[in-house]
Amino acid sequence: MNCTDFDVIVVGGGAAGLACAVKMLKSGKNLKICLVDAGERLGKKLAATGNGQGNISNTDMAPSRYHGGNASLVEKIACADAYAGARLFDCILCSDEKGRIYPAGRQASALVDSLIFSLKTLGLTACVSGVKVDKITQSDGIFTVYADNRMVGRAGYLALCTGGKAQKQFRTDGSSYTLATAFGHTLTALYPSLVQLKTDTKHIKALKGIRADCAVSAICNGNTLAKTRGDVIFTDYGVSGNAVFSISSYVTDKQNVTLSLEFLPDVKAEDIEASISARQRGGWDTGELLSGTLHNQVGRAVIKRAGNSSPKEIIKVLKNFTLDVTGTLGFDYAQVTKGGVKMGEVTDELESRLVKNLFFAGEILDVDGDCGGYNLQWAFTSGMAVADAVLKRL
Repeated sequence: MNCTDFDVIVVGGGAAGLACAVKMLKSGKNLKICLVDAGERLGKKLAATGNGQGNISNTDMAPSRYHGGNASLVEKIACADAYAGARLFDCILCSDEKGRIYPAGRQASALVDSLIFSLKTLGLTACVSGVKVDKITQSDGIFTVYADNRMVGRAGYLALCTGGKAQKQFRTDGSSYTLATAFGHTLTALYPSLVQLKTDTKHIKALKGIRADCAVSAICNGNTLAKTRGDVIFTDYGVSGNAVFSISSYVTDKQNVTLSLEFLPDVKAEDIEASISARQRGGWDTGELLSGTLHNQVGRAVIKRAGNSSPKEIIKVLKNFTLDVTGTLGFDYAQVTKGGVKMGEVTDELESRLVKNLFFAGEILDVDGDCGGYNLQWAFTSGMAVADAVLKRL
């Protein structure tokens, strides 16, 4: 086939790009579509999502779960139907107690296999993998795409679904943003999100590797940014765990943030005080007053920080164990990028306001979601929205 014969070129074979290509192919319009990806295998990041189990959406699909620009458009695209993206896979789905939607088989790689199978059976014209798109030009309404300094092809429509800057092992190192800025688009500031947090470690040096169920609040200049509940894992640099990943969305772009950890969030302070007082009357050593109530090392850290054996002071620290945030582990460890192409520079169809027939979908845009399937829902639904826009014109 002549390399100029494509109707659409989709750059990026992740969740957004795959959804975009599959949706267009399912239209039955016999479009000539070229999918280009830097990875040797399509959908590698998707195959790792949800700890490999495929957390692709969430039943609690609320706009408050998203951050970035044009909240009303994100609500329209991502929040109208929690199962919109999941239906791409034609498999049985299930959800857990936190609303996280998975394939019943809990295997993310199977989702990727399903999409790749769809591309093959629906007649994808060309798939070029293992090459990095480094330049795109436009002349007389035709886009020409180059990868590794060689022309891949030309098309009248272009969808940039290249991802962000997080997890460079998936060939998403942020360099693809230059494809957008070369057309005059601007980026918001970029931050790692859904990521481990570095904190002051003075009070947690002895807790490395310990996991605790906590209610976690993020506080900035006296204002509570967010609250969540889940596992906190203490490390030599600070904290990790699902509660930390969830709350990181709200703090990575802020300064002067403090985390407040509440141990035993389901236990009343007066019950803890009664237990401590009873042990004091029984002659227990001060360092063991919380033994069995908390992990021994956590209990000792709480008591040590309280500075004395007063039950009220111990409980005060136990219910408000603060850690100052000093940073994150960075993009290499983050699951998603906060920031991207400004949403004000795209239309409600996710078409560039600067260049006709240039579209964006997924993480490349200034939209990021909470932990729990929200980012994949955005990737799938934004990719499908771009497909719908292109189909209307073709």
